[in-house]
Amino acid sequence: MPFPPAYALVATDLDGTLLRRDDTVSPRSRAALALAAAAGARHLVATGRAVAGARELFARLDYRGLAVCGQGAQLYDAGAGRMVHAVTLDRELADAALGKIEAQVGRVFAAVDQAGADGRTLIEPGYLLPNPAMPAHRTRYRDELWAAPVIKVLIRHPELDDDALAAAAGAAVGDLATVALSGPHTVELQPYGVDKGTGVALACEHLGVDPAAGIAFGDMPNDLPMFRRCGYGVAMANAHPDLLAAADEVTLPHEDDGVAVVLERVFG
Repeated sequence: MPFPPAYALVATDLDGTLLRRDDTVSPRSRAALALAAAAGARHLVATGRAVAGARELFARLDYRGLAVCGQGAQLYDAGAGRMVHAVTLDRELADAALGKIEAQVGRVFAAVDQAGADGRTLIEPGYLLPNPAMPAHRTRYRDELWAAPVIKVLIRHPELDDDALAAAAGAAVGDLATVALSGPHTVELQPYGVDKGTGVALACEHLGVDPAAGIAFGDMPNDLPMFRRCGYGVAMANAHPDLLAAADEVTLPHEDDGVAVVLERVFG
């Protein structure tokens, strides 16, 4: 499929997309992003990570642009170290949503990302972090998850796989929350109507860019709303089948500089 002469926006997911397994960006990918910037394109990070869990990464990557964080619940200016926009998930609705899910599939184990640039990740007994290296604080009881405002809830099931749990959760919660599958063992509940697509749209308002003039890169179903907002969607070869089916193009895996391969062709 031929590309337009230029894209004004390059929107990239992080985990499984731009980042390698060691949370670094390869020299080739950095050079390709610089090539896009030289052509006038803005780089926008769009990640499921909350700001509190992404700030250190932004510093290490020397990323100074806007960042859609927390599946669209937060818009953060990494250069200024300032939260531009944020919404929270009503805690009573979140607790009710967990009850509805458990009525359908049995006991689930939950964690929350708290609101704010310094919010903590809290995990209830039985919840296993997808990445054991992630900083988290264990609670004794579920009620302690709701001690402070939250932007999202993460759930795991002892038996159901990710797709089955995401489908069951989506059917159970209705308009109490939006359900996203954002990575292995990472099914999330966020404020209803909030997703990476709404986050990208808000970021584009601030940047003065039409999201339809954007090229987006991702690897999981939570990137689907971003693909729908942007003009062209590129899935990594390591992507979830749902994203592969929706993509305009499939590139190499994230470990093989799949983002760079496309950007070099588009902006080279």
